[in-house]
Amino acid sequence: MLTNTNLKCPECGSEKIGKGKLSGYANLQPVGKFLSMGSGIIAYVCVDCGYIIKMQAEKPHVFKKK
Repeated sequence: MLTNTNLKCPECGSEKIGKGKLSGYANLQPVGKFLSMGSGIIAYVCVDCGYIIKMQAEKPHVFKKK
């Protein structure tokens, strides 16, 4: 569980937030880059109600245009 964050669940108001990772087949792929390995996705989840508060790419640099 994360501490010292400013995240708060908009559904239940809890400040108890967990962090998880989507990877494998759930990789986020850049549009138009067919050979890119993509990026895993980090999700911040309320541990009290399960609401997914925020998602972000683990490797945002793979989405830059060349």
